[in-house]
Amino acid sequence: MTEKNTPALGRVLRENIRGITRPELRRLARRGGVKRASAGIYEEARNALKIFLKEVLKDAVAYVEYKEKKTITVMEMLLALKKRGRTLYGFRAT
Repeated sequence: MTEKNTPALGRVLRENIRGITRPELRRLARRGGVKRASAGIYEEARNALKIFLKEVLKDAVAYVEYKEKKTITVMEMLLALKKRGRTLYGFRAT
């Protein structure tokens, strides 16, 4: 198989967390009530977000593997978040 035809499952993505920019993190902090943030907080926020996403996605993958499916749906993500104590309302599981 050539590089052009490699399936998406074979790709390894690195440093995509850098795509969460400083202004985006600043907007999130403002929504959380932060008035002023130091320069080092942005990298810390990226690391915390990365750890949280890894844990939630690991749980979602476990649900998908148990059901012997290949696609993560909204329902698996909602269950994974609920397991972590972050219940989301307003989404349909259809």
